[in-house]
Amino acid sequence: MATDVKVPTLGESITEATIGQWLKKPGETVAQDEPIASLETDKVSVEVNSPVAGTLSEQLFKEGDTVEVGAVIARVGEGSAAAAKPEPRAEEKPAEPKTGEPQATVAGGAVNPAGAGEQVRPRDEDAEVAHDAALTLSPAVRRAVLEHHVDPSAIKGSGKDGRITKDDVLAAAKDKDTSSAPAQAGAKVEAKTPSPTPPSAPASAGEQASTGDRKEERVKMTRLRQTIATRLKEAQNTAALLTTFNDVDMTAVIEARAKYKDLFEKKHGIRLGFMGFFVKAVALALRDVPSVNARIEGDEIVYSNFLDVSVAVSAPKGLVVPVVRSADAMSFAEIEKAIAEFGKKAKEGTLTVDEMKGGTFTISNGGVFGSLLSTPIINPPQSAVLGMHRIEERPVVKDGQIVARPMMYLALSYDHRLVDGREAVTFLVRVKEAIEDPTRLLIDL
Repeated sequence: MATDVKVPTLGESITEATIGQWLKKPGETVAQDEPIASLETDKVSVEVNSPVAGTLSEQLFKEGDTVEVGAVIARVGEGSAAAAKPEPRAEEKPAEPKTGEPQATVAGGAVNPAGAGEQVRPRDEDAEVAHDAALTLSPAVRRAVLEHHVDPSAIKGSGKDGRITKDDVLAAAKDKDTSSAPAQAGAKVEAKTPSPTPPSAPASAGEQASTGDRKEERVKMTRLRQTIATRLKEAQNTAALLTTFNDVDMTAVIEARAKYKDLFEKKHGIRLGFMGFFVKAVALALRDVPSVNARIEGDEIVYSNFLDVSVAVSAPKGLVVPVVRSADAMSFAEIEKAIAEFGKKAKEGTLTVDEMKGGTFTISNGGVFGSLLSTPIINPPQSAVLGMHRIEERPVVKDGQIVARPMMYLALSYDHRLVDGREAVTFLVRVKEAIEDPTRLLIDL
């Protein structure tokens, strides 16, 4: 008797998801609570676990299909994989190659040139199957491998249990293209050289190819990317967005980190970063300008007497903003540990919906990617976002002398319906003062 595998409850207001990747194939043995599929929601990726031990007997949806909460997406039967003989889905049936037709290879096994078939392996390779990373490739990943001509055995997987994801393949393909760019550039220059062939002579196929290929690729937006696009456009259409800037001398913070980083890491097991200083500075500034931490609901303004900071972190499929709760009451070590844990989960795709709900204010650090200056967009229903940028030495005037100082531009984007320009500037100045003189953070000034 087969057991249904259903889409679990995904969180408040989330009613559907997209099947991102099948982690198990029909006929494979699964343990109880073992992940068999990965779902993509508009906020996070969620794994679907098998409710029982047995054999995956049927997949009812394909990768990329949209499924509702509670829908049956697969069935797990009793017994082992050896006893089950499931019929592969149409898109997974191996195609018979034509005589003389070249075969693409993936990690030593021949594959249907169209990229949709299962691997065809010589019998003498069966003993190596358990060690071949290609066997864990989903159809979508396998197609990407064939399209971009990359070797999956050379790719380090970022998915569950080291599985290779489509993003891993695309990144490897991008690295390969970058490394081959000089050779391609030389080929293009050579192609522009006039040929001595008379105008009446037709160009050969090889000569036409040497002029370069013009390619386009259509990739369906992930549900997370669709949601990011919708929410950012919603913010632009709804809020009266305005950005004010300031710069801050990072000398004092850099010196403090250099002096105490070893002791801090030894005691707390985490590195002392910049974010703890800025979270503390924001908490201090909000006491003077509480409207920056407020939001508009209908015709009312909701003020929060706590600081739940949404910290923008990079994930393989886009930017996510987990929330550090009651950050104003946390120590430097607690803040740094929370942010480091969120960063790790974002890369692994294990952030939960609850960890990303709420938030009263956002801090985004584009400086880690090299950004000098930007105008960040608020995360509705929040009313403000602070943008940090890269630190670089610039000439500034100190006590009548031109000196080099490690400077950072700060940007505060805010909803002008709620926050006045005077309040925004005051808030940013308070942050600047606290960063340039961290003693203020200790004596509450």
